This record gives sequence, structure tokens and C-alpha cells, in this order.
Amino acid sequence: MDKITIGYAMCGSYCTFDKAIAQMETLKSIGYDILPIMSENASTIDTRFGKAADFIKRAEDISGNKVINTIKDAEPIGPKQMCDIILISPCTGNTLAKLTGGITDTAVTMAAKSHLRILRPVLIALSTNDALGAAAKNIGYMLNRKHIYFVPMKQDDHVKKPNSLSADFSLIPQAVELALEHKQIEPVFQ
Repeated sequence: MDKITIGYAMCGSYCTFDKAIAQMETLKSIGYDILPIMSENASTIDTRFGKAADFIKRAEDISGNKVINTIKDAEPIGPKQMCDIILISPCTGNTLAKLTGGITDTAVTMAAKSHLRILRPVLIALSTNDALGAAAKNIGYMLNRKHIYFVPMKQDDHVKKPNSLSADFSLIPQAVELALEHKQIEPVFQ
């Protein structure tokens, strides 16, 4: 059996980057090949959570591959069958809305669109402060789309951020395994 390649796509939910990178390491240690993908914002904006260049270096060191961070470089992912699954971790509410609306204006949305055109799974590890507000309709819509799967999620701070949901990053390996079988890990909401 050929090695499975995960297109590991990261969007700008910067506060979850350490968790996302840790899961990238876990997936690599399990035996998956990793193709790192970052949105333009994720790959260029320094924040209080770290420098973009440092996250790029970590992703490239783990994967052994150069980070894809342009639409042009993400477009061949589907036609060249470069990945078996795309994992968007973290996926922001902004990226989720773009996926819902078919908007392809970042490396991550292009990677997902390109990959979906060959009917392969896309797994979303959501992290957004408006999941139970403005983004709720997009979550509902995407739960009903073919080839789209979610990492289980929960409120990360129901007192200070009552509309916020974040994926349980520790469940990414199990969610990947099931999504590769075109199954949704349950329960979606913890």
C-alpha cells in the first residue's frame, strides 16, 4: 500500500498554531506524509502567538516539504492527486465561509477546491469565535456537503466567549483515519 499524504492546511487562527503543529508532528510520527499548506495570512503575519517564519520552518522541518502558500502552487493539488486528504487545521470562520460560498482566494481554499474536484475528503478542524453566531449557518451547510468532515469541536470558553468553538485537536488522528474511509467521527459536538 502506498503511503498516505495529508495536505495539512493552516489558516489564521494563530492561538491554535502550537496545537496544530503538534498534531502535524503526531501524524508524521504515525507514518503519514505531510504536504504543508498555509494561507497567505498564516504564512506572513507575525502575531503575539509567534512569528510566521518560525511556524513555516517548523512545518517544513516536520514534513520535509516546502510550505505551499500561494493559489498558483495549490491549484495542482487535485489534478496531480498530490494528497489523499486535506486537513484544514486550524480552519477559521472566514475560511469556512469561503468554502461554503465557493470562494477560492487563498492557498487553503484553492487546495480544498482542487482536492474536492477529484472527490477526496476534506477534514476541518474549526477554530472560530463566532461558531455559534454568524458562522453557525456555515457549519450546518458544510455538515451536509459530500466529502467534508469535521474534527469534533466544543466551546473553548463558554463564559468569556459564548459563541466560540474549537476543534479537539487531540482527535485529529482518529478523524483523519475515519475521513479517509468517508466517515464522520462522532460525536461532532462534545
